[in-house]
Amino acid sequence: MSINTDSKKIEQLLTRGVDHVIVKESLKKKLASGEKLRVKFGIDPTGYDLHIGHAVPLRKLKQFQDGGHQVILLIGDYTAMIGDPTGKNATRPMLKREDVEQNMKTYIEQASRILDMDNVEIRYNSEWYGQKGFDFALELTSKVTVARILERDDFQKRLKEGSDIQMQEIMYPLLQGYDSVMLDADIEIGGTDQKFNMLMGRKLQKRYEKLEQDVIMIPLLEGTDGVQKMSKTYNNYIGLLDTAEDVYGKTMSIPDEMILRYFELATDVSSEEIEGYKKRLDDGENPRNVKMILAEELTKLYHGDDGVEKGKAHFEKVIQSKGRPEEIAELQPASYEIIAVLVEAGAVNSNSDARRAIEQGGVKVNDEKVIDLKHILKSGDVVQKGKRFFVQLI
Repeated sequence: MSINTDSKKIEQLLTRGVDHVIVKESLKKKLASGEKLRVKFGIDPTGYDLHIGHAVPLRKLKQFQDGGHQVILLIGDYTAMIGDPTGKNATRPMLKREDVEQNMKTYIEQASRILDMDNVEIRYNSEWYGQKGFDFALELTSKVTVARILERDDFQKRLKEGSDIQMQEIMYPLLQGYDSVMLDADIEIGGTDQKFNMLMGRKLQKRYEKLEQDVIMIPLLEGTDGVQKMSKTYNNYIGLLDTAEDVYGKTMSIPDEMILRYFELATDVSSEEIEGYKKRLDDGENPRNVKMILAEELTKLYHGDDGVEKGKAHFEKVIQSKGRPEEIAELQPASYEIIAVLVEAGAVNSNSDARRAIEQGGVKVNDEKVIDLKHILKSGDVVQKGKRFFVQLI
């Protein structure tokens, strides 16, 4: 595939859905030269599913792929065991190897919903870290001072609070940076929260006498609550593995002020069309009309035209008309206690989440709200959590 050097395409590549580029003029020249660049995006399998927040940098990676460049999807199966300290106020528990392997089983399949995997260089950083010993650790740490590492905001905050910083957390930015050394990355794509780690890649490439990568920082997409960044932790995500009904329904639940941001970061809709939607909203049109177009665009991306029809029909019947879906999943539970059923059915992640949902009035049994945390269900009961989750006990 030839390299696309069209100046308008390059400008769009470096501006739409981009927060900042380091170093923009340098990268512009490289892209205009026709040189085939190596573009890296890394992701740690600390959970088993990806969501459209992850899709924002993946879609930027796809744009480079479409432009003829070599894209690299790095699965951080080694670094996932440590865990990125970015944004964390306390040390996160280290994952076991088997947990990481379980999490990443479907990562490639999920990424294939965005990327052409036949033309992706898929790498795992255990390829090099699994083979290196303590001599390498000494060599790598000699490249950076402790003062430089402790400059990062997360660590400064913890030091002021008197909280611990574990040694493996200090190592994490070096390991992510060294990935770029091993991959000969010309460009690294990552969220704005990854700035320190990606700049570490530039520093280490220079110390290992390689050309420094340019860095493209992508905005973090807020979740369906419009406040916190999209994350399974906050239960505000639209997953790449979500059903068409869930993609459509969750999109319709986002705050109105997030509509244009989702269009820009999460869809292929042109900038001109987005300006048209902005004008419609500014002119006072009901935001719900534009949000339905957004829901259709997102559902079509991951489920095609048939998915749009299914998602829209489900939304109109179940959400708008407050009815039940035609097909309801069945469960033969190990326990008929309401909290245990919600957890076993996958409606919530934990007992505490179940209790919270009940206390907030978000759980119904046979269309009646349940407030008793010790409620005992029976065979045939239909349990509803929120607007979209239904399960019938058998």
